[in-house]
Parts: sequence; structure tokens; C-alpha cells
Amino acid sequence: MYEDVVISILKEHGIDLVSSIPCDKAKDLCFMIPEAFNHVGLTREEDGIGVSAGAYLAGMKPAMVIQSSGLGNSLNALLSLTCTYTLPLPILASWRGVQDEVIPAQVPFNRALPEILKSAGIPYTIIRTHGEMPKIGDLIERAFECATPHVALILPGAWKGDHTCRTGCETISRSRETSIVFRRRVENPSMTRYDAIRVIAGHLDQQAVVSNIGVPGKELYAALDRPLNFYMLGSYTQASPIGLGLSQGTARDVWVIDGDGSLLGTGILPVIATKKPRNLTIFCLDNGAFGSTGNQLTPAYRSADLELIALGAGFTRTWKVEDRESLDSAIAELNDGPNFVHVLLEPGNATVDNIPLTPAQIRDRFMTSL
Repeated sequence: MYEDVVISILKEHGIDLVSSIPCDKAKDLCFMIPEAFNHVGLTREEDGIGVSAGAYLAGMKPAMVIQSSGLGNSLNALLSLTCTYTLPLPILASWRGVQDEVIPAQVPFNRALPEILKSAGIPYTIIRTHGEMPKIGDLIERAFECATPHVALILPGAWKGDHTCRTGCETISRSRETSIVFRRRVENPSMTRYDAIRVIAGHLDQQAVVSNIGVPGKELYAALDRPLNFYMLGSYTQASPIGLGLSQGTARDVWVIDGDGSLLGTGILPVIATKKPRNLTIFCLDNGAFGSTGNQLTPAYRSADLELIALGAGFTRTWKVEDRESLDSAIAELNDGPNFVHVLLEPGNATVDNIPLTPAQIRDRFMTSL
């Protein structure tokens, strides 16, 4: 099977974590990857950009396997995270919309994809036949040598040949018992986000920390700058995916300072709950607002409950806190994760300076300390 060749190439080039969303054209490969690698099964392609970034920062060699349409979901994360911090990432994309395509919706984006990638400055290699599969090894080498994303656009014809029909659930039972008893009274919070970040900073020792984009990162820098802080400068919704990737490559505790807006906009919570990283804690700093853009309200202000969403996603260790004392207590109780600490806050931003570090400086000192 040609899929075996791809698995061998990935292994030969040291890939040790693969994030993926299946494509019908490469379905056998997508069945084989979880059996061959440390695997993160995504629900949204751009989350794989964050997972891969975190894995690389922790010393791993990540790759992604997706359908080419998913590159449309991932362009901002690729440019604002992978390219901004100069991180390598080989991406194997089943190229839809250009060869024997029967779904009209696949055509407009995918037909223009090479020019889109070219305009974005993202290298790509087209693989037309199974005989060109060894090019995957070349692009993996270039991605890591040049510290850049590199996309393999693999046409459906490259997979034609001997295949094994699998459904993925022949021996897996869905039988399970789910029981959630949830009753919380939400009082008016007494902390701002900066208050909460200073409490969290007071507990930091050897943890690796990922801070959300915008003002939260600046507030963390003002509260306690340290090399083990990874400050995000862009890539909305990617803080917790980066934390998941980090957790796969380090034995340290990994703490993520995320927000209600970004967690409502990502599909990473069920992925984390399924992966069950014991060293990962998500602090959801929920001020019910998009704080960095002027405090426009999010659905979490009066209706959506992020702790309940985390429980529904599969988390079993959650807390809801509203003041300094209860946040201190929750941190003291952190144990085998994944942990989810829902911190209710007043809207508002501290007056703090910009972070005086370049993306390369943030990356290098973080990786060295880690």
C-alpha cells in the first residue's frame, strides 16, 4: 500500500507527533496514523497549527495530515504563528477540487490553492503519482532546515491502487455511562483579569506557561516575566492548542492562560479531553468580553458557561472561582490533568506596556529554558 510508504517516510525523517483530520481520498492513511504515531485527532484544522507549534517548542518533530480545504481554515494561524515565530511544519494535504472531483464546493478554493500559497509565501510541492511519494521526505527536510511550513499537495491519483477497506470502529464499543450533576451559582466577580494573572504568577515555579494573545500576554509580562512564558502575539484561538502540543513533549506542568472568547471559538476542548494530558491545566480567564478590542461582550457574559462546556467536552477535573482565595485554593488542588479552571472576572484591562521581545527572542529563550 502507498500509505505504508508515507508512514515509513514520516518515521525515517523523525516525525513523532501527527495531527490530522481525515479526507476520503486518503482515508486508509488516516486510519494508519494513530497506530503508528503519537496522534492528535483534530476537529478543526487550524488547531493543528497550534498543537504542532507547541510540540516543536517542546523538542518534537510534528507534521499534519489534512484535506487541502483545511488550509483555508489555517492560513491565519500559519502566518501569525508558524511563520511569525519561524517554526517548521510539514503538512500533507489531500488535494481536492482539481482531479476527478465530484463535489462542486471543493473546486473554487482548491483550484486557486497553489496561487494562494504562493502569495502567502508558503512553499508547496505537488505529488501527482505514487512514484512521487519520496518527495515527501524532501519537503520534510526542507521544512525543518528552513524553519517554515511546507505543504505537500497530494492528488487523488497518487493513492490509486491496493487499499484496505476499514471503518475505524470494527472493534471499538461506544458503550459508556455519562453522568454530570452541575449546579453553580455565579456571583458578581471581584477580580479583573490582571488580578487573576498576578495570583497565577504567584504560584509559578517550573511550569511552562502559554499566554493568550493581546492584553493578557502583556499583563503576564508585567506581572512576572520569565523565560518559561510563551507570549502569543497573534493566532486567535490557538493558546490551548499550543498548550496541548507542549504537553506532549515535556514532563513539566503546562499552564495555559486562555480566554472565554478564544475558547468559545475553538474545537480544542474535546480534543484535549480525549488525549488526557496529565500535565496540562487550562485557566479560562472569563471576563465575558473581548478585552483586547474594547470589551465587547461574548456569549459567556450572561449565558454560555465555559466550565459546563468543558465538562461536556469530557473534562473531569474542573473548578469555578470568582475571587483570589478560591483561585488560590483551586491551584493548590491541581493534580493529574487535564485540569480546567474557570475564573470569572470583571471586564477591564490593566495599563501595561507592550512586550519588548521579538518573536524569535520569545521562541529561543522559551525553548532553551524548556
